[in-house]
Amino acid sequence: MSTGADRTVRVVLALGSNLGDRLGHLQGAVDALFGTEELRPVGLSPVYETAPVGGPDQDDYLNAVAVADTPLGPEALLERAQAVERAFHRVRDVRWGPRTLDVDVVAYGDLVRTDSELTLPHPRAHERAFVLRPWADVDPDAVLTGHGPVRELLAGVADQQLRRRDDLVLRVPR
Repeated sequence: MSTGADRTVRVVLALGSNLGDRLGHLQGAVDALFGTEELRPVGLSPVYETAPVGGPDQDDYLNAVAVADTPLGPEALLERAQAVERAFHRVRDVRWGPRTLDVDVVAYGDLVRTDSELTLPHPRAHERAFVLRPWADVDPDAVLTGHGPVRELLAGVADQQLRRRDDLVLRVPR
């Protein structure tokens, strides 16, 4: 799907880190993602601390959600997200394992697609409080295509513990 130079699409990106300077990694991701004109910030959530979901025993994560407008196509957006992860030495040795930085494309407008490169919307976003809660903070009227309003989806993940960290603040670069 090509967006064309004069068209933008609203996208949702989930950010997470549980290794090293977690907040520094999240801020670095925000700086890298929004450091050019290709992603224009619409909103950036508060930071949440969450227990890991799945995978091996590991430390808690810091998570946030960024909502942006972009002329990038979905593949280019994914490449941008993965380039930012690589810049922070993301290693993919163990599925759902610890990581310095995770940047997931959660939604690309209302696009629905399933392929080996990129599934949209993110196939587990509707099951994850650490995506839904910060997304609802940024956009209370958000809808996850194929699943419904984000605020309603939160009821299905009420058992997942997360803690808002108002002492930790991310800033969009100017």
